[in-house]
Amino acid sequence: MLLYRTTSEWWVETAPGVGIPIPAANSLTTREDLFEYLEKVSREGVSKPLPQEFLAPIEEQEVWAAGVTYFRSRAARMAESESAGGGDFYDRVYSAERPELFFKTTAHRVVGSGAAVRIRRDSKWNVPEPELTLLVSPGGKILGYTVGNDMSSRDLEGANPLYLPQAKTYDKCCALGPGILIRRDPLPSSTTIDLKIRRGPETVFQSSTTLAEMKRGLEELVGFLFRESSFPKGCFL
Repeated sequence: MLLYRTTSEWWVETAPGVGIPIPAANSLTTREDLFEYLEKVSREGVSKPLPQEFLAPIEEQEVWAAGVTYFRSRAARMAESESAGGGDFYDRVYSAERPELFFKTTAHRVVGSGAAVRIRRDSKWNVPEPELTLLVSPGGKILGYTVGNDMSSRDLEGANPLYLPQAKTYDKCCALGPGILIRRDPLPSSTTIDLKIRRGPETVFQSSTTLAEMKRGLEELVGFLFRESSFPKGCFL
């Protein structure tokens, strides 16, 4: 089922174009039983037409990210940072037991789907990075999945890996949504992720991958993130 957020309430979609409103509560997306709770709401509520505009589906969670999760991203990061002597870092982290996990942003810097993201004025090469994004509960349980845009200043990161926080974290550096797919069971490794870039009516780029192509599984990445850190309000990864 899909969960959406508006200025006044959350909505759970019960059928295409209709859903049930849920009074806004800062603890909704931190519930360990979120799927079961939304099932109950769907059974007992009365469906109405869904609103036309949604906010980013985030409450007060932090947003974290995992880097170099695919072989192709390893190769790209190595090429970008080779002239600065940092190319070997990305090869090492891809091969290492410990993944690259980094803090991306706080909720107030996140915008919703279709809203304007920003680029740094002191960077000349800024790129969107489409991501499969996880909603994780305070107990480390994957509750749902959404689409993320991890805006990055590639020239800063490529100049020196230690510039990663500046390349990644600034106002409106991240977009999430529009909705969160809430599931009882994890996505299977055969799940396909499709990407199309359109400029006007023209598709200028198209590609796909699967979860099976990731170097590390989603549960493994969450496990490393929660290994020595607590997230009382859960997080997005």
